[in-house]
Amino acid sequence: MVRHDHPAPVLGALGLFTVLLGAALPLIDFFIVNVALPTIDHDLAAGPALLELVVAGYGLSYAVLLVLGGRLGDMAGRRRLFLTGIAAFGLTSLACGLAPNAWSLVGARVAQGAAAALMLPQVLATIQAATSGHRRARAMSLYGATAGLSMVAGQILGGALVAAAPLSSVFGESAGWRSVFLVNVPVAAAGLVLAARAVPETRSERPAPVDVPGTLLLAASLVTLLGPLTEGRAAGWPLWTWVSLALFPFAAAAFYRVERRADRRGLIPLVPPTLLRLDSLRRGLALVAPFSVGFGGFMFVIAVALQQGLKLGPAASGLSMAPMAVAFFAASLAGPRLVRRHGSRVVTAGGLIQAAGVVVLALTVWRGWSGLGAAGLVPGMAVAGFGQGLQLPVLFRIVLSDVPPERAGVGGGVMTTTQQASLTLGVATLGSLFLALVPGSGMRDALIVTLLVQLAAVALTTLLSLRLPRTVA
Repeated sequence: MVRHDHPAPVLGALGLFTVLLGAALPLIDFFIVNVALPTIDHDLAAGPALLELVVAGYGLSYAVLLVLGGRLGDMAGRRRLFLTGIAAFGLTSLACGLAPNAWSLVGARVAQGAAAALMLPQVLATIQAATSGHRRARAMSLYGATAGLSMVAGQILGGALVAAAPLSSVFGESAGWRSVFLVNVPVAAAGLVLAARAVPETRSERPAPVDVPGTLLLAASLVTLLGPLTEGRAAGWPLWTWVSLALFPFAAAAFYRVERRADRRGLIPLVPPTLLRLDSLRRGLALVAPFSVGFGGFMFVIAVALQQGLKLGPAASGLSMAPMAVAFFAASLAGPRLVRRHGSRVVTAGGLIQAAGVVVLALTVWRGWSGLGAAGLVPGMAVAGFGQGLQLPVLFRIVLSDVPPERAGVGGGVMTTTQQASLTLGVATLGSLFLALVPGSGMRDALIVTLLVQLAAVALTTLLSLRLPRTVA
């Protein structure tokens, strides 16, 4: 049971558009930076380690605070937290765009990730609490489509902005990379006005207090794992990276024990183990993780390979993602109808199609690297994007299908944390593998090996999809 300011809160079309805009911004900004990294390096003399932090600082603070953001929304009101988050996202984007040096940019990116963590969990929680039946299924499909399109559109938009440099009269040569952050400011302002008018307030009837030990231990678990993996290669794997990795299993085990003990005592932990007993949530998360690892790693690696290997400009590099975005959108539109007829087997079919697309990309790179351009990538990108579009929206629906409305914020936070941590892990692992192979094997072979590793993640997702509940709520 959920208590609302209005006895029957309804998320209308404008409200749904607004929260989906809030869902798009954080994911766009995770990927929009990929094509801007070379110009950031040139303008701010950042170096490899600080460039990694520009990406990882955002991803880490975002992943660490997502579940807490969901809990705060349950307590204080999801509309209120959404408004706070989108306002903070606009201000921190402004700080990123005006950063005078690399360390200032890293700090602003960390703050931007924290603002995203306040905003994003409220999207899923509001959809869960203010929709039902067919409207909820449609909203969840649109959320999944938005998430996937945002990840691809980030690099397309980033490439276009870096190439256009619309603020060159003000910032000179740095205008391109600064514009990828400053573009968020008017979008966030518009979202703030729309949210104040169209998003209903919802909150949990029995909001739980903040689980301080659980929050700190979850943060410690994610930081000790993702921190060294993202920074280790660029920093030369110093001692702290190995110490941090050694501490990770202890931090994760302590987090699980603390959460289980709180659950047994009748308290409401940050991530209730009872929530993880939901079959649909547990099995859905098992697919979201490898899917996101492969997706995050691929998007980072392809941006580097196209710009540094094939010497494509930012615009051409970004536009090479367009076939993936178009195919993803087409598949996500067809998904709800296909799910009604075939259930979760749509996810299995999507995995097989995505695998075919990755194979086509690998063969394209192997056979025609020297003269390869954006046009040559179209078949592989389109097939892979179509397969992804059949998977991600359906997975999001499955994960949250059995989560009760009073735990909507926690459930959304758990899912988005899994997704974001996995995206960051993908950049760290596949990105590090690719960059480590380049000096000895060359850009072409390094990209092929990375694509084959992603293919293994796709195969795992496809096999696990056979264990999903056949019927999708």
